[in-house]
Amino acid sequence: MGQHFKDLVVWQKAMEMVTEVYKLTDSFPKKEVYSLTDQIRRAGVSVPSNIAEGQAHHNNREFVHFLRHSSGSLAEVETQLHIAERLGYADATSIERILQRVNEVGRILNGLIGSIREQVDSRS
Repeated sequence: MGQHFKDLVVWQKAMEMVTEVYKLTDSFPKKEVYSLTDQIRRAGVSVPSNIAEGQAHHNNREFVHFLRHSSGSLAEVETQLHIAERLGYADATSIERILQRVNEVGRILNGLIGSIREQVDSRS
């Protein structure tokens, strides 16, 4: 737990995902700026933010709690990307590129949660 959140690969990958989400949503219709655009950006920003906040607590149980919040926000991003695609706000190729990032962050996040839970359980 001694490392800084910026050193965590999952945080770095989540930051890359958020950047892609922002670029994609720049092209959404202006009528969506206070709805889907705002929603997907907030959910995206929540992923690395919760990773950072959880790591800063320096407590494995709390870290897992915040990582689970990140995981929930990741599911929101995925859902909202599918909505954007169904509404025709972005092409399938652009959506798929970001979904690949979402899936990568999810895999790393799940692995980290599992690893930390093992540490917590072994100390109990």
